[in-house]
Amino acid sequence: MEKGKVVVLEERVPKLKEQRRQRANRLLIVYIALFFMLLLAVIYAQSPLSNVAVIHVEGNRHIASQDVIQLSGVTKKTSFWKVKKDEVEQRIQQHPEVKEVSVKKRIPNRIDIVIVERKRIAYILDKHSFLPILENGKVLTDVKRAIPSDAPILIGWKEGEAIQDMAAQLAHTPSSILNLISEIHYTPSPSDRRHITVYMNDGIEVSATIDRFAEKIVHYPSIVSQLQPGIKGVLHLEMSTYFKPYEADEGNEKDENER
Repeated sequence: MEKGKVVVLEERVPKLKEQRRQRANRLLIVYIALFFMLLLAVIYAQSPLSNVAVIHVEGNRHIASQDVIQLSGVTKKTSFWKVKKDEVEQRIQQHPEVKEVSVKKRIPNRIDIVIVERKRIAYILDKHSFLPILENGKVLTDVKRAIPSDAPILIGWKEGEAIQDMAAQLAHTPSSILNLISEIHYTPSPSDRRHITVYMNDGIEVSATIDRFAEKIVHYPSIVSQLQPGIKGVLHLEMSTYFKPYEADEGNEKDENER
């Protein structure tokens, strides 16, 4: 029996050696493959192939894409793997018109920047240019050639508490209502130092006060819908709400002249 066992072991030794050799060869191949993969990764990281190829900006309306890219600090010479999203977002967030920003890295070398701008709620006439007023009340004084096509124009206003309060009211006014407003004039009177005169795009004049303006102006569409078509006049939104046609004013003037 012992001699039989020795014979069996002697027959298995070459097979065990072959298995060990094959296992060692496989491990060697794995190590070599890993080495070359690491080497290629290092070469790729150090070569221009790893640089950012595409910088895409979306969501911006008033801010130029190039300005966003410049603020980001990312260029076509920046390594894709060295772009830190948090740092890029912080740099872009410094722009006064940026409300929110999100940066996404897309392999192999694309950077997506998604912008949410602060709403422009009005434009203030300053000499011969229009300065945008943001929803947080900030006036942008360094904007060139701003075109007031998406918000009303403030005329006769000066920097101070009144304009900040008006900005706060407009910030709470729906965009659908803001689009109906053409101009807002600051027209204080002895009885109301916060009186304003609002000119609507449909030709109707609104007499109101700064306080609770957002709360009252939202009813404008429903009030106007009850008026006779084509009639123009002044809609009073002060203490009480009523409409006074222009024709009635002219008739009263004639009656007073006859007297």
